[in-house]
Amino acid sequence: MHHASDILLTLFIIFIAAQLGAEIAQRLKLPGVVGEIAAGCVVGPSLLGWISPEQIVPGTPLDVLAEIGVVLLLFSVGLETRLDDLKKVGRSAFLVGVLGVVVPFGAGALWAHGEGFEWVKSLFVAAAFVATSAGITARVLQELGVLQRTESRVILGAAVIDDILAMLLLGIVSSLQGGGSLNVQSLLLTLGGAVGFVAIIGWGGTRMMRRQSGWLEAPISPHSALTLVLALCLGLAWLSTRFGLAAIIGAFLAGMIASETRQRDELEHQTLPLLSFLTPFFFVVTGAKINLAELASADALLMLAVVTVIAIVSKLAGGFLGALSLGRRSATIVGFGMVPRGEVGVVIASLGLAAGVFSERIYAIIVAMSLLTAMVTPPVLAWLLKRQRDADSAGTGVDTGG
Repeated sequence: MHHASDILLTLFIIFIAAQLGAEIAQRLKLPGVVGEIAAGCVVGPSLLGWISPEQIVPGTPLDVLAEIGVVLLLFSVGLETRLDDLKKVGRSAFLVGVLGVVVPFGAGALWAHGEGFEWVKSLFVAAAFVATSAGITARVLQELGVLQRTESRVILGAAVIDDILAMLLLGIVSSLQGGGSLNVQSLLLTLGGAVGFVAIIGWGGTRMMRRQSGWLEAPISPHSALTLVLALCLGLAWLSTRFGLAAIIGAFLAGMIASETRQRDELEHQTLPLLSFLTPFFFVVTGAKINLAELASADALLMLAVVTVIAIVSKLAGGFLGALSLGRRSATIVGFGMVPRGEVGVVIASLGLAAGVFSERIYAIIVAMSLLTAMVTPPVLAWLLKRQRDADSAGTGVDTGG
């Protein structure tokens, strides 16, 4: 009973901290997600210590709750995204996804090798520079009400491609650690399975739902549509992990399938209370995972600054080049939308630490870089989108290359 009460107290602290952080951020004209991540840093182990390190390791109730929060967030984003809309930006999304992986991976490897890592270990470090955190960007786009913009569709489509390529890269660099041989056949099978999963679920699921959405109302319960699509969300999130992808990819696909139903507007309305309660846990826990003690030196802070600049510039460059066909302003928005690393970089850093690839200090720097990119991006992205919307409203939406 005491253990249960401790968990409830922690949940209370996190939820209140998230609300206060979001309120302060919004009063400062920043997206609420920035305040929620900052709140996590404050109440986490590094400062106030109201959340202990043991409570946020993978598999703990708090970590699981945070995972559910981001799964529901991506499901709700999928609800506002139609397959036909993604098809229209397919080429741009593909280029953004590919270049957004290749450029940061190359930059990260060069930096790590320049710091004295062997090339094989440098590739592992570089993997932490690669994968975009779709959850961070999706929350900002949702807060701003711009999920229907072309740039948003490109970002979301590219995030799926980004995750597939990041998964493949991680498989390659992991197999190279310790002098292991690279099993090309296994990697190709994994890649084929991941691509096949996204294609079959995304294309086949949406087509089936367009014709058969009436079954959502078959049960007597007035909330049958919501409960059934939430079951679909959890099921596809789990299935996604079986194909080596992040759970949020399956959740996004589930939302996209549900967006084809005639109950779409009702489902969006019904999921809002769930999102308000659960998604703040993800962002606060993300902020709580940074260990500030490892950064308490001038050398560490300088290295963190360099790594963060490399991470931002390389991802921005890859996304910008991939989306250049949309015009320079839109390409800049897409590039910044791909910048956040968030929990993905944290996971890769944890794997590298466990494998003995790098020290606690490098681990802390990579985690801090992941979280800094997650905190820096939202206000910049919000400003860029507001500027673009203002230009559109004033009738100057035609790209001038500025």
